[in-house]
Amino acid sequence: MENIARNLESVRERIERAAVRSGMDPGGVTLVAVSKGRSLESIRAAVSAGQTVFGENRARELCDKMDRLDADLEWHFVGHLQRNKVNMVVGKVALIHSVDSLRLLEAVALRAEELGMIQDILLQVNVSGEESKYGIAAERTAELLEAELDLAAVRVRGLMTMAPLAVEAEIRPCFRRLRELRDELARDYPAASLDILSMGMTQDFEVALEEGANMVRIGTAIFAT
Repeated sequence: MENIARNLESVRERIERAAVRSGMDPGGVTLVAVSKGRSLESIRAAVSAGQTVFGENRARELCDKMDRLDADLEWHFVGHLQRNKVNMVVGKVALIHSVDSLRLLEAVALRAEELGMIQDILLQVNVSGEESKYGIAAERTAELLEAELDLAAVRVRGLMTMAPLAVEAEIRPCFRRLRELRDELARDYPAASLDILSMGMTQDFEVALEEGANMVRIGTAIFAT
């Protein structure tokens, strides 16, 4: 498991360099270690190397790992969230990255209200327009944000996107567009606290950071043996 510690060190160094290139404080970047399909032993190795924020894609796997690992860890849900799994996730994670419809937003809000808490979420935007990707269309994001402002039990903290599996020349405009969209929404809806841009994975996180990401979701670069 020593390689996980080395991998984490390498990823953190790459994050720092990319953040500096973009004029951003590296300390303002949150690294979410995506632990989908990874063993408890691997996660513990990452924790021993100083990693405290983890992301899961599946509700059942998330709940199982939370039950068996240190309660002090911060968990995020980063995968597609089905409405019938909302009760398994809301109230257990610090942040849901993938709210992409009014029906899902309302389901999350209802469960959070039942629990007497406020659930932090991100709106997932399909900037690339790929049919294979989840996310609301960029031009409809304002509608979803307006709906959230009327719901007391959820709080939109920012936006998330997944870039296409493509060359940098195609990836960079997707990340840039999400940042521009966030800036537009922040201007038009000053009551919203849109401080998070979750974009960038193993293959493209440095480009994402250069385009303004302050949260990256990295799995393979950390856990690959």
